[in-house]
Amino acid sequence: MIRRQSIPALFALLCVIYILYALVINLIVHPNAETFLSHKIGSEHVVKPAVWLKVMNVHVGFACVAMASGLINFVSRNYEKRRRFHRLNGYVYVIAVVLVDLSSGYMAPYATGGKISSIGFNLLNMIWMAITVTAIVQIRKKRILQHRRWMVRSYAFCFTNLLIHLFTIVLHQWIGITYVTSYTIGLYGSIVLLLALPEVLFRIWKTKNRAAV
Repeated sequence: MIRRQSIPALFALLCVIYILYALVINLIVHPNAETFLSHKIGSEHVVKPAVWLKVMNVHVGFACVAMASGLINFVSRNYEKRRRFHRLNGYVYVIAVVLVDLSSGYMAPYATGGKISSIGFNLLNMIWMAITVTAIVQIRKKRILQHRRWMVRSYAFCFTNLLIHLFTIVLHQWIGITYVTSYTIGLYGSIVLLLALPEVLFRIWKTKNRAAV
């Protein structure tokens, strides 16, 4: 049975593994993303591979920065003693989120699945940015608990790509739905799940805290 104290360490390890996996797959194993680009049908815009790949690398790179930066602030202890570092690292996280959103905004018109997927990615970008800005507003008002909760909600969106691909694998390879349809369902399914999971976690934590009293 996994001890409660070991859960943050396990979560951190899984995040590090995923970051390394994303970097290796996108920058070393499949640097030209041939397979992924081959599924981009139904788009009104013609993909320019050279430009798209550069933007994609920026997107992946800063997505990894956001995940790592957020992880450091969540798992670090003695916040009061490291307040300056926490703040600076928070700025790194916010900048990374902005750059991920901007690069995603560029790639949205070329999204696999055409216009409906493009709308989904733009919606996702707006939600993530709105949540992140809310977290900043909360800490500026010295509402620490609310800030932490909104940061949990924001950080959840660092796992968007992971969830989309998990949905796609299950729907396409296990159930047999076409790749494009699976990807589109995965996109919208991920948005719903990423909004719901933090609220479930908050309820679980609240229940445990009541039980501990």
